[in-house]
Amino acid sequence: MPTIEMFLFIWRGIGVTLRLLAGGFAIGLILGTVLAVLRHKCIGKWLIISYISVIRGTPLLLQISLIYFTLPILLKIRLGAIPAGIVALGLNSSAYMAEILRSGIENLPLGQFEAARTLGISPFHTWKDIVLPQVLRNIFPAMTGEIISLLKETALISVIGGADVMRRSQMIAAEYFTYFAPLCIAGTYYYILVLLIELLARRLEKKMRHDHR
Repeated sequence: MPTIEMFLFIWRGIGVTLRLLAGGFAIGLILGTVLAVLRHKCIGKWLIISYISVIRGTPLLLQISLIYFTLPILLKIRLGAIPAGIVALGLNSSAYMAEILRSGIENLPLGQFEAARTLGISPFHTWKDIVLPQVLRNIFPAMTGEIISLLKETALISVIGGADVMRRSQMIAAEYFTYFAPLCIAGTYYYILVLLIELLARRLEKKMRHDHR
């Protein structure tokens, strides 16, 4: 039977899970935006396409393992479990965000770029003030889906020792020789976090629509 101690011990892993989610998504959004813009401008297009293909075509668990176990050997860079997890999640998310953003950019009318050029607006401000705000508004549902997927993928950090929700449930399971209750508690926490993300996303989307009017 689950106990209060089980709930509290696993609960303490939520902070790690949220750090992984926030860090991974921040890297994914920033790098994904850069990749999408460069690809749209045909700068390093085939290199970007190859990067996206490799990241999306290999398991995230493999990517985490490569960063955590091989970086110290190849580059003499040693990352802890949490930083390695954030980097791996960020790189993985960047490939998906780049594709989502590319789709959003391609769906914009080309006349907006031409109008901005005619008005003498610099390319930087065209992207920053005109293009990307519209793209982010249009891809918001897809971006929310990526955040939720990333949240669930943070559980993979448990394989390299990160004390997140999943890892703590495994520790409880090993101590009490039972898996059902700890895993159900972990599943409940993940589900609550997903519901909160969906609720926040709906409110933000509604606010963006209201402001756009």
